[in-house]
Amino acid sequence: MSSISNVDQVLAEMRRIAAAAQSSPVETAKTTATGADFSTLLKQSVEQVNSIQQTAGKLSTAFSAGDPNVDVTEVMVALQKAGVAFQAMAEVRNRLVTAYQEIMSMQV
Repeated sequence: MSSISNVDQVLAEMRRIAAAAQSSPVETAKTTATGADFSTLLKQSVEQVNSIQQTAGKLSTAFSAGDPNVDVTEVMVALQKAGVAFQAMAEVRNRLVTAYQEIMSMQV
């Protein structure tokens, strides 16, 4: 039953997106102006990755120093999270660079 409700939710979301895409450009511009812009989202994402890496570094340092409150599994999970977050950020950067290069190579 839950998979049917998930499908219904996805279909409802797709219909909402399709309706928004068909709306006038003025309405879309108003929605974009009130929402977060791309640069803000990108900056927040980079700051979040930085925070995850700093936390992992602090846990690693504390474990190396012999802090009894820090478990090795906690350190390993934090380091893996930091690694995955950095890889995801690097992939986003690569995709942005590729998109920029494609746009710049278009003839007007």
